[in-house]
Amino acid sequence: MQKIVPHLWYDKEAKEAALFYMTLFDNSKLLNITVIENTPSGDSEIVNFQLAGQQFSAISAGPYFKFNPSISLMVACYSKDEVNTIWEALSEGGTELMPLGEYPFSKWYGWIQDRYGLSWQLILTDSDQTLQKITPNLLFSDEACGKAEEAIRYYTGIFEGSEIVSISRYGAGEAAAPKAKVNYAAFKLAGLGFSAMDNGFDVDFSFNEAFSLMVYCKDQKEIDYFWDKLSAVPEAEQCGWVKDGFGVSWQIVPEHMEDILLNGSKEQLQRVTQAFLKMKKFDLEELERARLGQ
Repeated sequence: MQKIVPHLWYDKEAKEAALFYMTLFDNSKLLNITVIENTPSGDSEIVNFQLAGQQFSAISAGPYFKFNPSISLMVACYSKDEVNTIWEALSEGGTELMPLGEYPFSKWYGWIQDRYGLSWQLILTDSDQTLQKITPNLLFSDEACGKAEEAIRYYTGIFEGSEIVSISRYGAGEAAAPKAKVNYAAFKLAGLGFSAMDNGFDVDFSFNEAFSLMVYCKDQKEIDYFWDKLSAVPEAEQCGWVKDGFGVSWQIVPEHMEDILLNGSKEQLQRVTQAFLKMKKFDLEELERARLGQ
C-alpha cells in the first residue's frame, strides 16, 4: 500500500475531476467511491483512483478550500508530443501559469492550472531516465518562503524509506523574493518522490487544505507517532487532519479506513461516522466501540 497519498478537495467535482485525470495517463483506474452521510458539509463523496499506477484520493465536501500553485503535480513526459497532448487537455477551461516553451532546465515545459483549479507542471524528460510519472511539488511561498530545505530535512527524518536526492539553491540575484533559498530539490518520503522549491517571487498564496497528504497508518501507535510529528497548529486538528509547522496539511488515518466506513449495517456506519466527526486524532478503539454500539 502507498504510505502517503495526495488528497484533493473539491466542492462537488471530485468524481468528475478524477475521471478526467484518468484519461490523461496510462495505467489509471477508478478504485472506489464512498459516500459519507450527514457530515457538516452534507453528504461527502470520497473518490479513490490511480493515475499512472499511483494512488490519489479526492473528496467533494463543499466550497471551503481552493487550489493554488503552492502544491502542484509535476508530470515527467518522454516526448514533446506527450507534453503537448496533456497540455491541450488541461488547457480546456484552464489558466496558463508559465507558457509552454523551452527553458534553461527543460527543452519543453509548461505550468498550467486546470479547469478545477489544480496546478500541473509538464516537463520533457530524457527518455533514458526512469522517473516517477507524477511528482507532488511543494512551492514554499509567502510566510513559508525560505523554509523548503528545513521542511525537507524535517519530513525525511519522520518517514522510513526517505532520502534527500538533490538540493539546488538560487544564485545571487536569481530570486526576486529575498527569503528564497532553494530553487529545486528532489526527495523521497516512504518511497514516494516529491520535489520542492522556495518561490522566487513574492506572492500572497501559500499551502491550504485543498491539497493535503494522507498518511496511512497500520495501527494506533503509528497514528500517535505521525500525529505528534506533524501537528503544529492545534486549531487545525479535526477528523484526522493536522497542519505542520510549514503550513502543509496532512491527514493521519488508519490504512483500513475504507473498512471502517463501509463495513457494517447502516446503523453501525452512522454511529462510526458520528464518532469520527467528533474526533481530532483517530482513536481506533473508540471507533470500534461506536460500531458495536457500546
